[in-house]
Parts: sequence; structure tokens; C-alpha cells
Amino acid sequence: MALSWIAPVILLVTWEVLAQYGWLSPQVLPAPSKVARTAYKLAVHGSLLDDLGTSLARAAIGFLIGGTLAFALGILVGFSRLAEALIDRSVQMVRAIPFLALLPLVIVWFGVGEGQKIFLVALGVAFPIYINTTLGIRQVDPKLLELGRVQGLGTGQLIWRIILPGALPSILTGVRYALATAWLALVVAETIGAQAGIGFLAMDAREFLRTDVVVLTIVIYALIGVAADSIARLLERRLLAWHPNFGGAPR
Repeated sequence: MALSWIAPVILLVTWEVLAQYGWLSPQVLPAPSKVARTAYKLAVHGSLLDDLGTSLARAAIGFLIGGTLAFALGILVGFSRLAEALIDRSVQMVRAIPFLALLPLVIVWFGVGEGQKIFLVALGVAFPIYINTTLGIRQVDPKLLELGRVQGLGTGQLIWRIILPGALPSILTGVRYALATAWLALVVAETIGAQAGIGFLAMDAREFLRTDVVVLTIVIYALIGVAADSIARLLERRLLAWHPNFGGAPR
């Protein structure tokens, strides 16, 4: 909705005015117009587009790997108390460990190459999808299951026609959280030993006190986050068109 952009536009205008009148130092926070000029120069004459493509590829691969494994584990644990007893506690223990605490061990395992970055992204996205998949399956209304059995549905049909559709709102919520976590994990990963990517661009700019480039990378992360969330919301509207809380509802 257009109303959702009013606050960001006001913020940008205020920021520009404060910078133009010298109330904000260019070394501390450069004007949006300068950041825009920097973006144009880096896109045309620099490596901005290549760095952006590298970061997007890392995020996509990590999301695909981590999301697939987490979805499979979530289904397994959601349907089986035995699987929950064997798997869930270990998953929750790993989930409680901060990224930065794991980073030295991940570097020992994978070095500072692409494997380290993709692993951290996969690890970050796995937990929201796993938890919400498990939760969604467990929260399916038992009355719907009983109704399905009365209608003569077999186990496979119950899963496909009742359980998974009933769990889908929770699963998609997990996907939205995972998309945000993917970029958080990638920022951490790209600050260590990266030779390309948005995080590398930010760290390189910091060494040369290029505040405009640092701000640009922050803006890029924000825009990618908004775009990813918009895609997730579109999926919600398409896949949950039957649901009264999602189908056709203004978002």
C-alpha cells in the first residue's frame, strides 16, 4: 500500500535536508543523494552488481539447502513422537547457540570460502522453518482429522488434503522469518574472508572510511529484505487463497 511508504519517504526527506544544511556530517551520515550517486557509480563503473549477484546466490543456495532439510525434519517430528524424542532436543540446543559463537568452528570446518557462508545461511534459515512446520502440523484441528476419517480418507489423503494445508499458514510464517534470518547470517558470514559480496563491499569501505558505501550496503540489505518479505506475502496470498485470514486480505 502507498501509505506504508509515507514514513520512509518522510525519513529520507528529513535526512536529506539535515545533511544539505550541514547538521549531519558527511563522514558520519552522508546525504541520501550522495548515497544514490555512489550507487550509480559503483553499478556502472564498479563491482556493485557483481557483489549483489554473489550475495543473492549465496542466500538462495543456503536457503534452499537449509529450508529443504528443515522442512523434512519438521514433517518427521510433527508426525512422529519418536522422531521428536530423538531429534528435537538436539535441534533446540543447536538453535540456542549464537552465530558468532559457532563462527570459529565453522571456519575450521569449511575455511573462509563459499562453504562457510552457505553453511551459515542454511543453519540460520533452518530453525524458523523447522519450528513452524512442526508447530503447524501439531496445531491442525483434530475435528478436521476426524471428519476426514469419517469421509473415508486414507492416511496419505489426510496428510495431503487436511494436515499440510492446515499447517501451511504456520509453514509460510516460518519462511518469512527464515528469509530475514538468511540475510542476518549472510552479513555475519561475509565479514570473514570474503572476496566478493555486499558484506565484503561494506568491510572494504570501512577500511577506507567510505561512509557512503557503508550506508549504501545497509540500504541494499533493507531493500532486499523488503523484496523478500513481499515475495513471501505474495506466496501467502496465492497458496492460502482459501483461508479467510489470508485470501484477498489487504497486506
